[in-house]
Amino acid sequence: MAKIVTLGEIMLRLSTPGNTRFVQSDSFDVVYGGGEANVAVSCANYGHDAYFVSKVPTHEIGQCAVNALRRYGVNTKFIARGGDRLGIYYLETGASMRASKVIYDRANSSIAEASPKDFDFDAIMEGADWFHWSGITPAISDKAAELTKLACEAAKRHGVTVSCDLNFRKKLWTSEKAISIMRPLMQYVDVCIGNEEDAELCLGFKPDADVTGGKTDASGYKAIFKQMAEKFGFKYVVSTLRESFSATHNGWKALIYNGKEFYESKRYDINPIIDRVGGGDSFSGGLIHGLLTYPTDQGKALEFAVAASALKHTINGDFNLVSTAEVEALAGGDASGRVQR
Repeated sequence: MAKIVTLGEIMLRLSTPGNTRFVQSDSFDVVYGGGEANVAVSCANYGHDAYFVSKVPTHEIGQCAVNALRRYGVNTKFIARGGDRLGIYYLETGASMRASKVIYDRANSSIAEASPKDFDFDAIMEGADWFHWSGITPAISDKAAELTKLACEAAKRHGVTVSCDLNFRKKLWTSEKAISIMRPLMQYVDVCIGNEEDAELCLGFKPDADVTGGKTDASGYKAIFKQMAEKFGFKYVVSTLRESFSATHNGWKALIYNGKEFYESKRYDINPIIDRVGGGDSFSGGLIHGLLTYPTDQGKALEFAVAASALKHTINGDFNLVSTAEVEALAGGDASGRVQR
C-alpha cells in the first residue's frame, strides 16, 4: 500500500436529472467531486492510503464534501476548515450530438482563499510515495497556485514522485496565464499527463493531430512527447486519445513514453456513455496505481489506466467506483458486461 497525496478543490455538483436541460429542471441531483478528489477516491479503491488536501467551510455542506470522501476510504486529516463557501458546479448531461454543459460557481471558495499557514506540507509529504495535482488547482486563484508550488517543493524535499494532469480549463484562466504559471511548475513533475489541447494551452506544445476530426493517430504525438520530455525532464509523458463521435459515444485509448519507448494502449469503444465527467481523473488514478504496481512495465500500467477510465464512463457521479479486480478483468480482455454470479 502506497501513501498517495492529492491537492485540489472538491465541489458540490448539481446535475440535471437524466438528460434534461437546465431550463427544464425543477430539481438537481447532488454529488461531490473535483479533479484531485476524484483521483484520491480511485487510489483508495485500489487499496492505497490516499490523502486529499484542501480547505472547506466549517458548515454542513463543507462536512458533506468531507463525508463523501470518507465514505470511499480517503483520508481527510489534512483538509483545513474555514472560509466562506464550497465551490459549486452545475452539470447538464448531453446526449447524441448535444454536448454536455458545465457552469461554474466557484469564485472565492475556501480553497481559492486558503493561505500557506493552513497546511504543513512537510508533515503532509512525510512518508508519501506519490503526489498528484492538476492544472485546475493553480487556475482557481493566485493563492491556490502558490499552494501548489509549496506542495511541489515539499514533495521534492521528501523524495516523492510528482504527477500532474495538465487539465486546461478555459473558464478558469487564459492560455497565456496558464503557460506563465504551469511551465515553471513543470520542474517538479516526474509524470506529465495531458491531451493534445492541454499540452498546447498549458505548455505551448502542439501535436500534429486532427482531434476534432476524430483522427487520433498516436504517431502525431511522438515528436511532441520527446520534446516535452527533453524540455522538462519528465520520466513519463502520457496522453489519453479521445475520439468524440457524440456526447454518448467515444473511442478511448492512450499513449505513454518513458524517454526510450512508446506504448499505445488498446482502444475501447464506449457506447453509451453514462457520465464522462471525471473520466480523465479516473485515468490519472489508474495510471498512478499502474506505475506503482508495475514500475518496470509501462505498457501494463497504461492498460490498467485506460481500462479504469473506460469503466468510469459507465458510472454516474465524479468518482470512479471500481475495484482493482474489475479493472484488471477488463484490461485482460473481458469486456462482455455479462452478469457476474
